[in-house]
Amino acid sequence: MRRRTCLIAAPLALLRPPAFAQAPDFWALLREGGVAVLIRHAQTEPGLGDPPGFRLGQCQTQRNLSAEGRAQAKRLGEAFRRAGVRVDEVRSSAWCRCVDTAQLAFGQATVWPAINSFFRDNGGDAQTAEVLQALQGLQRPRNWVLVTHQVNITALTGEVPSMGEVLLARTQPGQTRLQVLARHAFH
Repeated sequence: MRRRTCLIAAPLALLRPPAFAQAPDFWALLREGGVAVLIRHAQTEPGLGDPPGFRLGQCQTQRNLSAEGRAQAKRLGEAFRRAGVRVDEVRSSAWCRCVDTAQLAFGQATVWPAINSFFRDNGGDAQTAEVLQALQGLQRPRNWVLVTHQVNITALTGEVPSMGEVLLARTQPGQTRLQVLARHAFH
């Protein structure tokens, strides 16, 4: 009987949560700084991608934030303010759902094409390389917020975030992906 327990316990050890689950407190990491705050836009109206013929700069042609998504973005910003987190830069994809998330949460957004969605495009490698290069110089106590899309965050980290989820990450010398330190969903 004891032998079976050992055989069962060994595979269970492989199911341990990823390293970021044991990271220091989410807010402590942010207060320490030097963090890329990757935010997948808040909850949208149902759908996948955008309607055919959508146009950037014309929100009525895109899939936009739902009422819950707008509330989610506001809660995110309120949490950052309550925690006293330093935010030095807020960059957003040009998609309205990202700009709106950034504006509602942080009251600002600078559109950065490097974090535009490449969901149905092959430009992802060049965009990802540009973001990684830009983040190389990010040092404590500065934090950058990047409001973008699932495909961009997955390319940068290997993780698949839900809408409204926040991943805290840092660059690692010689690595082609960001190191995820912590994540939190603001529902």
